[in-house]
Amino acid sequence: MAFFNIFKKKEKSEREKKIKEKISPKSSKHPKEEKEVKKPIEKAGLSKETQKEKEPQAGPSKVKEKKESLAWKILKSPHVTEKATDLAKGNQYIFKVWPRSNKTEIKKAIEDLYGVKVVSVKVIKVPRRRRRLGRIEGWRKGYKKAIVKLKEGQKIEVLPR
Repeated sequence: MAFFNIFKKKEKSEREKKIKEKISPKSSKHPKEEKEVKKPIEKAGLSKETQKEKEPQAGPSKVKEKKESLAWKILKSPHVTEKATDLAKGNQYIFKVWPRSNKTEIKKAIEDLYGVKVVSVKVIKVPRRRRRLGRIEGWRKGYKKAIVKLKEGQKIEVLPR
């Protein structure tokens, strides 16, 4: 059955394989032959402490992966209204968010994007409404918004001045 394929172990992408090869290159030698014994380097006129500082660090070099912010997948835009500006005085800010996002994702996204500490998140789902213009009927889109309360003394610049 095709839907059981989601449980199968996926193969690593080519990019991940290349990174792994850079970290620990494979060689045709036997594993026991691969080990090299490092001898201390003696340099004229230097103490043992300064020699240790000059020597390259032993051990595998780790490639630091850049942590990507996923805020763009969660936050749509700040919701700027009269009520939102009043709430901003009380350290609460309103954002339009994607319908599938939850409170913890919203909290992480705002902390990553703005570098502030979020105390609480309240989520409101605004339903779509039926609108009519003469004989033509339609719908006003619904959306999901989040009211985010920040730690005392922190602010977000929603509208740059």
